[in-house]
Amino acid sequence: MSKLEAFIFDLDGVITDTAEYHFLAWRALAEELGIPFTREDNERLKGVSRMASLEIILELGGKLGAFTEEEKAHLAAKKNAHYAELIKQITPADILPGIRELLADIKEAGFKIGLASASKNAPAVLEGLGLLDEFDYMADANLISHGKPDPEIFLNAAENLQVKPEHCIGIEDAKAGVQAIKRAGMFAVGIGSVDQLGQADVIYASTKELSLEELKKKFGR
Repeated sequence: MSKLEAFIFDLDGVITDTAEYHFLAWRALAEELGIPFTREDNERLKGVSRMASLEIILELGGKLGAFTEEEKAHLAAKKNAHYAELIKQITPADILPGIRELLADIKEAGFKIGLASASKNAPAVLEGLGLLDEFDYMADANLISHGKPDPEIFLNAAENLQVKPEHCIGIEDAKAGVQAIKRAGMFAVGIGSVDQLGQADVIYASTKELSLEELKKKFGR
């Protein structure tokens, strides 16, 4: 039986929910490009990198080949600048239910805590939430070559926490994220629906159902 040593969290949809801010920023950019963009369309962007998200939006508008790589980089930067302004509103009140207590319990029990988020704004978000000091390591999305479902970011977190992947629990709310956890050889906890996250080892409907004791039992079953 593997020994549990670390917990590695996704950020959006697990620690806090910045999906609305992402949606507003992407919708503003899409409208500027003359591309209709709905909340349903936004679901396709969950757990996806910024540039991959832009490609999806351009595809929706039939404009995949309309921009050079340099122009696309400018568009992505424009969306991010808008998003960065929006997330300045984030406060500790935006931490999802049960997460503050879970992080405190994990830390008190002596387990390591990592963050594996594709967001390049993760440090700013955690700072707004007042959780920056709770994490032993945060994977730098700027240094990750392959986005989820590739396991690179989870393997990076494990390596820098100095633990083996099989000794980690990964927590995600997106299908691509759960796939990344499994491909990394970790125990996968999904937050959301069975339809989307069926590959996870265990699935909870919301973060308020998470507890350290429950997760330890599931990991060791």
